[in-house]
Amino acid sequence: MSANFEKVKSYLLDLEFNILKEDKDEQLFVIEKEEAGISNLIVDCEDSILIIEGLLFEITSKNGEMFEELLVKNREIVHGAFALNQERTHVLFRDTLQLENLDINELEGSLNSLTLLLSEYGSEILRFSKL
Repeated sequence: MSANFEKVKSYLLDLEFNILKEDKDEQLFVIEKEEAGISNLIVDCEDSILIIEGLLFEITSKNGEMFEELLVKNREIVHGAFALNQERTHVLFRDTLQLENLDINELEGSLNSLTLLLSEYGSEILRFSKL
């Protein structure tokens, strides 16, 4: 088991996230924090980086205006960004951090950025999911 995996687990618990799933072989966690609006967020220790990724909504139509609005909003997000999955069927929140020097404040900043995004932009995300 990687020392980084244990460090990330410790940080997640200190930040009071619920670990829904822990896969030591894949070096990943699935976490939630209901009061922050976060559910089924993947936190993956991949070699030298930590990947934080969560599904926001499924794309039901290729709406150019929606994509433009998401790109504009990307500029305002403190940590992380909107991204598409490889199949271009889902919009995700994604952030990456360096594992080597990761500290709890960095991880907390990324997770708080997602919380802020969901609280400030949640109605727009819901609207996009219905287009």
